Amino acid sequence: MWAALGTIIPISLAVAISSTPIMAMLLILLSPNRNRSSLMFLIGWVLGLGIVVVAFTLFARTVGDPAPRKEQGLVGIALVVVGIATVVLGVVFWLRARGSTSSDMPKWLSAVGSLGPWSAFGLALVLNVRPKALLLSTAAGLSLRGGRLSPGETAIVVAVYVVIGASTVAVPIIATLISPERAEKWLIPTRDWITTNNRTISIVILTLVGIVIVASGLTRL
Repeated sequence: MWAALGTIIPISLAVAISSTPIMAMLLILLSPNRNRSSLMFLIGWVLGLGIVVVAFTLFARTVGDPAPRKEQGLVGIALVVVGIATVVLGVVFWLRARGSTSSDMPKWLSAVGSLGPWSAFGLALVLNVRPKALLLSTAAGLSLRGGRLSPGETAIVVAVYVVIGASTVAVPIIATLISPERAEKWLIPTRDWITTNNRTISIVILTLVGIVIVASGLTRL
């Protein structure tokens, strides 16, 4: 289980500092719909994280049951492929950033503040099926398969993944609902900083996590 956690934690940290869900969360917290929509966004985000990683874990476990040594090799190859794809996605983001001088947020994201509770819930679910999120969930599912964990151990590792991955959305929402006046002092500067640096954040995260996933795969070959 510890080996699986060693691979899962960097992946879950990448999920946690992903700029798109954090920016969506900040825009909701700064909107008039804060009290109605923020908690539903959090529920959708946590539920989506859990559903997607469990789905990929179950899918990985349905693909045959070869001898342990051969299974580790197959999981290693799959992790290397996913890691390379993650790095390539980071390179794509970098190339797009080089060709653009604008750091404005996407138009669809600027409308998030007007979402009602169920729309916010649906958006949070959908954010878990972005290409970046799917790659990270695939890596997490493969790591759980490669660890040959018991159902109880799998549940613990999945819970760790979801708790860490959702922490950067959960903590600000809970803090703002408890003390909105105090939270607003850092919500606006944080939003502005992420708006300016979101591309750099994505590039660095994808590249570093991709390397970690590749390294994890190579150790299984």
